Amino acid sequence: MTPQQILAVIVIGLMMAAFVWGRFRYDIVAACSLLLAVTVGVVPFDAAFKGFSDEIVIIVASALVVSAGVARSGLMETVIQRLTPKLTSVRGQLAVLVITVTVLSAFVKNIGALAIMIPIAFQFAKRSNVSPSVFLMPMAFGSLLGGLMTQIGTSPNIVVSRIRGEMTGQSFTMFDFTPVGATLAVVGIVFLILFYWLVPARTRETASMDDAIEINNYVSEARVSKESSALGKTVAHLVKSAEGDAKVTSIVRGDRHMPPLPDAILRENDVLLIEGDPKALDQIINQGKLVLSAERKPSADESSAEIDAIEAVVVDGSPLIGLSARQLALFDRFDVNLLAISRQGERIKERLGEIVFRLGDVIVLQGKDTNLPNVLREFGCLPLARRSILLGSFRRGLIPLVILIIAMGTTALGMLPVSIAFFAAAVAMVLFRTIPVREVYSAVNGPILVMLATLIPVSDALRTTGASDVIAKWLTVFGHELPPYGALALILITAMAVTPFLNNAATVLVMAPIATSFATGLGFRPDAFLMAVAIGAGCDFLTPIGHQCNTLVMGPGGYKFSDYPRLGLPLSAIIVLAAIPALLYFWPLN
Repeated sequence: MTPQQILAVIVIGLMMAAFVWGRFRYDIVAACSLLLAVTVGVVPFDAAFKGFSDEIVIIVASALVVSAGVARSGLMETVIQRLTPKLTSVRGQLAVLVITVTVLSAFVKNIGALAIMIPIAFQFAKRSNVSPSVFLMPMAFGSLLGGLMTQIGTSPNIVVSRIRGEMTGQSFTMFDFTPVGATLAVVGIVFLILFYWLVPARTRETASMDDAIEINNYVSEARVSKESSALGKTVAHLVKSAEGDAKVTSIVRGDRHMPPLPDAILRENDVLLIEGDPKALDQIINQGKLVLSAERKPSADESSAEIDAIEAVVVDGSPLIGLSARQLALFDRFDVNLLAISRQGERIKERLGEIVFRLGDVIVLQGKDTNLPNVLREFGCLPLARRSILLGSFRRGLIPLVILIIAMGTTALGMLPVSIAFFAAAVAMVLFRTIPVREVYSAVNGPILVMLATLIPVSDALRTTGASDVIAKWLTVFGHELPPYGALALILITAMAVTPFLNNAATVLVMAPIATSFATGLGFRPDAFLMAVAIGAGCDFLTPIGHQCNTLVMGPGGYKFSDYPRLGLPLSAIIVLAAIPALLYFWPLN
């Protein structure tokens, strides 16, 4: 090997060691690796930042925004709850969760699909009185399997498709991945459903800020309109639609307060006082298609304004103390609505507008995000640590799903490249306000994009210096001693072994040129070997660090590092055994 090739291998080796060490965050490691590669000369100055303009970064960022829009719509939560209202079997719930997240991951970025389904897993766990850890790891593994089925399901497929285009002049198409990917997904789903008991039951060791701010007795007020799905239904039927703790405390019909008997039939214009945690209130109001009594919506008339809801505490000296919302004329004077109120140790029975504020009350105010800080300052209220409050937010129903279907359809029919279609879909999510502008950049996940953009030129150093060809020749010497299926298995297992230590897209960038040279050296077509690289890079079932989906469930599931191989090692072996014959059948070597 030449000095440049040796330096390229050393840089990659040090980078992998830093990832395994875990002392520094992955994007910092990737950035330092890029600087080191530039310093030693294996990455030219003019190529150092080419990764930031690479369409892979645009695709991944856009897919995350689209996924966030679908997740925020609450559509999946509503569908699952309606399809499985009485499902209490743990295995049955697991089957629903794993199959759903696997199928979704074929069409949505797999981490986005997983994020959509995690709240439902917690609801199922509460319903069955089991630890969420029983569901979360199989779901994470299912999301990885689902990503194998289409070109945009996971980053490795996107990357390997581009590399094939550069090397052969023809990229993989959207559904070239489906025959092998679907086969592996079915095999993996069956294994996960049958052997979920290998997952240890863990309790969550760390709590989120939302858990620290646990307020379960908010009172809100909503009206039954003629469009409400709750019209003509009983109170018990309405309350059953919420997975959290919530109940109707009073029905206001005309001037009368009526007891909320479970069999009481709801009529048009009934006003319901509902008590519970914010999420349960939100579910009841949206699934019952109730209208919040604060019917006047602040209009985001400024170009950058968004309608927001924020929690705040009434502190000592606040001018709100001793006055009610009606006396203050909140909307007319301040352009804000009172959506809910919580008072420690006391059940509130008055209507929202009549409640006299006291010291220590926690209130939810709705208004323009540009106006709320000024209002809170004028009210002398202390805002709580920011968390997502969807109560009172307008849901655009099927619009996020329609946007996603259009993006998928245009790419499947070859009308638009994946990057343009999903960038347009992300912009549409913002224009149609399915995701607020303020949440776009948090959905994009900057560290992941920085890591991907900085690793593109670093990984390419193996190819540009010729080191990948040298490594491929070494593998070829060993591969000549193996039968064709053994040579294919060698590439698959190597990619699977590397991906826990590199980002999965970076694994493809490193391994795909090696696999292509390896296949050519053995006299085989490269397609099956490139597919094997994508499968290996997309299937990290052994660690929480190789794929962000595994990392995502580690905290909520309370998992330890050593928990992953308990389920992941046998699954990895099964995937290898199933993948080799499938690859040979669908992508012949000659």
